[in-house]
Amino acid sequence: MEPKSVQFLEWMREIQALAQTECHYAQDDFQRERCHRLMDIIAEIVSNNTEIELPPLARAFKEQLGYATPKVDVRAAVFREQKILLVRERIDGGWTMPGGWADVGDTPSKAAEREVWEEAGFRVKARSLVGVYDANRVNPIELFHAFKIIFLCDILGGEARASAETSDVKFFAMDEIPASFSGERTTARHVRDAFAALNNPGIASVFD
Repeated sequence: MEPKSVQFLEWMREIQALAQTECHYAQDDFQRERCHRLMDIIAEIVSNNTEIELPPLARAFKEQLGYATPKVDVRAAVFREQKILLVRERIDGGWTMPGGWADVGDTPSKAAEREVWEEAGFRVKARSLVGVYDANRVNPIELFHAFKIIFLCDILGGEARASAETSDVKFFAMDEIPASFSGERTTARHVRDAFAALNNPGIASVFD
């Protein structure tokens, strides 16, 4: 995505978050109506400048309740014989470490472990933290700010299998990593940090 488009999304995220937070602290219906109208305007601007349809976008904005905070995206760095596990996303054909949005009630590590089972067919156990990253995902477009948490995980069992969300499951050596990542779900930086964590057990976790 072009830098100007990224800046556009950053502005929209911030305005939406401000409107959501203002709605949370609103003292009367008049204030809440103004906040909801502002969210509608933001949704209209985004929809007119992207391929996102307006009705679900406006609904998504209004469904966000309380003080606006980043969402949490978890990823699992799983290795076998010095090769990292990647899955191919059906949505765009790109590759990523298994993972996704953490569910309410999950601990971060358990969420990552569950995602590996659901997307790749392996039972794993989180061993250590690779890093915590700012994750303003822009491709595919995400309208909500997010943090990404990556865990180094050990395989306990299972076998590779695709899922409703993934079309392929493979292990790659560092010099075999595909160039076609799935948006910002996983980047070259994340892969490098995962290999570093694997090969240097005492290394400090990375953070933004």
